[in-house]
Amino acid sequence: MTSLLQAGPQWTLTAVPYGTADARALTQALHQEQLATYGSADDPQSTEGAEFDAPHGQFLIARLGDGPALACGGWRTLSPATAEIKRMYVAPPARGQGLGRRILAALEQDLLGRGHTEVLLETGVRNVAALALYTACGYTPVPSYVPGRNPDINRALMKTIGHQPPPQPTTGLLS
Repeated sequence: MTSLLQAGPQWTLTAVPYGTADARALTQALHQEQLATYGSADDPQSTEGAEFDAPHGQFLIARLGDGPALACGGWRTLSPATAEIKRMYVAPPARGQGLGRRILAALEQDLLGRGHTEVLLETGVRNVAALALYTACGYTPVPSYVPGRNPDINRALMKTIGHQPPPQPTTGLLS
């Protein structure tokens, strides 16, 4: 396991295989919260762990010092140009410390240079904190990219990353 960055004075983000005990525990906690909130949710165990293996994906966990893993998130390739952020979760005791933003930034940083120019993700309409985070980080609403999703429950968002158009030269003249 490789530490990717120091996520704060004591928090660290580490890339791990999706099938590790820490990753499974966090994704199951996420699943339980989704079931309690919406009555249904995708089972994280139905996702093949290889979908998050480099170079076609990555899965991160966050922990405070040598303590338990308390947050996670990953990305996987949907197409040569498109990646999907999945399984973003921060355990209740660790919320309010910016871990979601740090994980999202680390995932986006890992995507740079891998050929992906578009990032998609999905969250629930009642997850106000996640919607606020993604909007603040430049994600905009798009139609669902997952067949059969209920628009009363699910929200799809997209962000363009990587190659940004060069700034237009200025002439100094007012038009």
